[in-house]
Amino acid sequence: MFTGLIEDVGRIAAVGEPTGDARARRLTVETKLDGLAIGDSLAVDGTCLTVVEAGRGRFDFVAAAETLERTTLGRLAVGDRVNLERPLQLGDRLGGHLVAGHVDGVGHVAERGERGEALDLTIEAPARLLRYVIEKGSIAVDGISLTVNAVDERRFAVSLIPHTRTATTLGEKGVGAPVNLEVDLIGKYVEKLVAPVAEAAAEKRRPGLTLDKLKEHGFAD
Repeated sequence: MFTGLIEDVGRIAAVGEPTGDARARRLTVETKLDGLAIGDSLAVDGTCLTVVEAGRGRFDFVAAAETLERTTLGRLAVGDRVNLERPLQLGDRLGGHLVAGHVDGVGHVAERGERGEALDLTIEAPARLLRYVIEKGSIAVDGISLTVNAVDERRFAVSLIPHTRTATTLGEKGVGAPVNLEVDLIGKYVEKLVAPVAEAAAEKRRPGLTLDKLKEHGFAD
């Protein structure tokens, strides 16, 4: 699990194809973070990846086909900057919100504008994700925990404080730029748990004997 507070902005040093899987990508990331070993996890632009090779200030990851389909990682090129965060340790402060590193889909920056020292971003997102986005709720954008200022059927709005603008890559994203989105996972769990109860309640509210049912069985014209 992660918290959505970026620890370092790394750089893509190499992009390749892992042996035996043309649908995957191998990414080499340069970073100031240390203490990572083979098998450890790291969130790269909000996507949880596993270290497959570790060196001094360089770590290799493999993004599988499912990851490439759901995220922006397939568009990364050498020299691109990426947001990095190590997993939480038990007992750490939860400064942002619970982030799994499992990206739900890709959105696009629709608008950006300055408001004092803050940068306002409006992001278009798939309708299947916006159902979980609520005003003053949390969302992870490229791995950054942000508060939702407003939301409608097509988009949601967030603001970046000066620290977030300088400590992450999000302030560099122009209109049209793709971003990884992870909605609040608590909402998804609640929906799944409540769905059978809601369906049962709806079934009880359905009328038992109707004119259509009588016609169906030949009792009415």
